[in-house]
Amino acid sequence: MANGQWFPADWPDRIRALADGTLEPVAPKRAATVMLLKDAEGGPVVHMLRRRASMAFAGGAYAYPGGGVDPRDDDRQVRWAGPTRAWWAERLGVDEAEAQAIVCAAVRETYEEAGVLLAGPTPDSVVGDTTGAGWEADRAALVARETSFAEFLGRRGLVLRSDLLGAWTRWITPEFEPRRYDTWFFVAALPEGQRTRNASTEADRTVWIRPADAADAYDKGELLMMPPTIATLRQLVPCATAAEALAAAPARDLTPVLARARLVDGEVVLSWPGHDEFTKHIPTGGAPA
Repeated sequence: MANGQWFPADWPDRIRALADGTLEPVAPKRAATVMLLKDAEGGPVVHMLRRRASMAFAGGAYAYPGGGVDPRDDDRQVRWAGPTRAWWAERLGVDEAEAQAIVCAAVRETYEEAGVLLAGPTPDSVVGDTTGAGWEADRAALVARETSFAEFLGRRGLVLRSDLLGAWTRWITPEFEPRRYDTWFFVAALPEGQRTRNASTEADRTVWIRPADAADAYDKGELLMMPPTIATLRQLVPCATAAEALAAAPARDLTPVLARARLVDGEVVLSWPGHDEFTKHIPTGGAPA
């Protein structure tokens, strides 16, 4: 492997099946993931976790906290600070209920997997500490889907701080994958007073790392990543501070990035529009190059 690009062994066969019409794509599920940043010497660092090698999807790959949208968060409006639901709906390209659920998913997954909560008792505050038995019981209930995030916020009397998030990009899992996600990537800064921890059962390691260092380790084949992860890391490199990344987010293009697989001169060419570094050439009956 020349770099750390995650490439499952069954992809060539699935790509060929899609190309010849014998594979029916599954519908992607809505999801959200958050690039959590904090300022450090030499520039901002981003919080990443390494997925356990035993995971069926992207085992061993480095990623950000994230996961699927809970449909229950479409239905019940939550106390909300920052841009309106209508603003978020236009920004994300969905309706207002979906926009709330996607933003809720971003904040919930950051809490579930990193212990960081972008919410507070008032529209201009955040909770200072999410440790302790009570918080852990609530987090476990969210992970188990015993309660929705909207219910959690309501019972705690918390306001969701949508102004602490910036929508960065959107990627859709390739059509040949058995597990597909339509994922919105967000940026956020670590709130003052809060600390990250490895709260995810899906991860065996977490790190704070400069985007440039993570990208360099990927290029050397030392860190395994999926295309959206390394692509977003490269996009973060020019940002001198976490605030600069947040300020850049509103101007970012959220046109979905979806891989294309096509037959060209007897081989399958797998490409991600706008991201030429991920292009793979898969000979008929051979391994990718």
